[in-house]
Amino acid sequence: MPHPMFEKHRATLEGAVAATKTRGYWSPYNESPSPRAYGETALEDGKKAFEALLGERFTLDQPGQTAWYGGERSPYGVALDIDYPVCDVDVLVAAGLRAMGQWQAIGADGRAGVCGEILDRLNKQSFELAHAVMMTTGQGWMMAFQAGGPHAQDRGLEAVAYAWREQSFVPDHTLWEKPQGKNPPLVMAKEFQIVGRGIGVVIGCSTFPTWNTYPGLFAALATGNAVVVKPHGDAILPAALTVRTARAVLAENDLDPNLVTLCVADTPAVTKRLVTHRSVKSVDFTGGSSFGRWLIDNCRQARVYAELSGINNIVIDSTDNYKGMLRNIAFTLSLYSGQMCTTSQAILLPGRGIATDEGLKTFDEVCTDLGAAISELLAKPPTALGVLGAIKSPETLVRIDDANSGKFGRVVLPSRKLDNPEFPQAEVRTPVLLACADSDTAAYMEERFGPISFIVKTTDSQAAIALSERMVAEHGALTVGLYSTSPAVIDAMTEATWNAKVALSINLTAGVFVNQSAAFSDYHGTGGNPAANASYTNSAFVADRFCVVSRRSHV
Repeated sequence: MPHPMFEKHRATLEGAVAATKTRGYWSPYNESPSPRAYGETALEDGKKAFEALLGERFTLDQPGQTAWYGGERSPYGVALDIDYPVCDVDVLVAAGLRAMGQWQAIGADGRAGVCGEILDRLNKQSFELAHAVMMTTGQGWMMAFQAGGPHAQDRGLEAVAYAWREQSFVPDHTLWEKPQGKNPPLVMAKEFQIVGRGIGVVIGCSTFPTWNTYPGLFAALATGNAVVVKPHGDAILPAALTVRTARAVLAENDLDPNLVTLCVADTPAVTKRLVTHRSVKSVDFTGGSSFGRWLIDNCRQARVYAELSGINNIVIDSTDNYKGMLRNIAFTLSLYSGQMCTTSQAILLPGRGIATDEGLKTFDEVCTDLGAAISELLAKPPTALGVLGAIKSPETLVRIDDANSGKFGRVVLPSRKLDNPEFPQAEVRTPVLLACADSDTAAYMEERFGPISFIVKTTDSQAAIALSERMVAEHGALTVGLYSTSPAVIDAMTEATWNAKVALSINLTAGVFVNQSAAFSDYHGTGGNPAANASYTNSAFVADRFCVVSRRSHV
């Protein structure tokens, strides 16, 4: 009999698989925080649920608990004061391994259905999750709701869809019959069992604790593995809420909740001991290249799916919508104060200037006009505070101050500090825009995370394209943009991105931005350059997380 959760969510799963084939727009989760979509009291209910967590112990009833740990710092200055259970790594891993037997037994359909139920339950918690994401990351409210809720759930479902599809290619059994001429045929019964490789560890990041966690979590879970979620120490709450919901759904379906556990690490040594455990077979990580490379070098027993640092760039050759281009780039550089792995850092354009619908614009004019577009976007405080959010880490503030001082190049637009009346302790900064020559590689050829961008003067458009390709090949990137009215330039840039293996956005001037990625349509990362060795989401992201074990016998 089909699992009841599979029957409940079959239509959604089939819709998700169909969307991965057509790559058109599709989502079962409404991105609008509208009462029509989530209920008249959803906003207030979510806020109350979040506030009820403050100053309390977050109980999960996990095995091996040894202590309590907290210390999350909200970029908005809100006192969280939540303590989380600290559990012994070996106990969590052993509990996960024991839980995998039941999980294997319900089959790929059952696993997909239960994952669908977890995601549906998380969707109903989107407002609570949004408050948790906002207050731990510094995102503005709308981004926290969309990226932390429905868009993250989309990415989780996308991973489930790919996992379900790949497992569907494996039959349960077959009758194998080989003709032997005049002799009776050889006949064998063969059975095929999908088996998870082992424990999956998902290491959360501090800026997108659900969006960057759900793909690995649900890819590992849907392919038959137990999962230990290890959140970033500054963004534990969104992960804890996710784990609590997953454990509740598992228990309601007579499955061992220890299939999904939370590992709050009070020291880096705990994290390293977890990811190098012999029973851990996959590690998902988003964060800095230093620790990412350590994982790849040291987790020899596991497949590491890593999204690392990079230098995203935009090449400007020409445009037939100068103002629209400037507005689009201004928003890209300002959104969440540039604290996104997809934010553009280097804007490359010819020193001779660019042809536009307003005539030739010199290099200096483009610099000035882009600075003015950023200032115009952020002129009204309510808009500015909603777009910028708050700076997450003190290290980013130091980088902003260094950029403002002229350390990295000529300051075109200095960063300004804004006051947030609702959250007086929030560190809000506008973007800093710098100009430099393409020879100043020490300035722009290094990731400077935060609202710091460079306008780089190149010899011509061909040199800009070559520089873009070099930057991606050597340092990695998740996004590259191009503005050009020339088919030849577009073709050259397209070939450069094929060579460097990075996604390209061309002439964006409307409501889509280079730093945004749509589930079921856009591949987030290619896995082909140093910024990421995997993609959200494709078959390669899920297929190596399970094994097929066969048995055969004569009939």
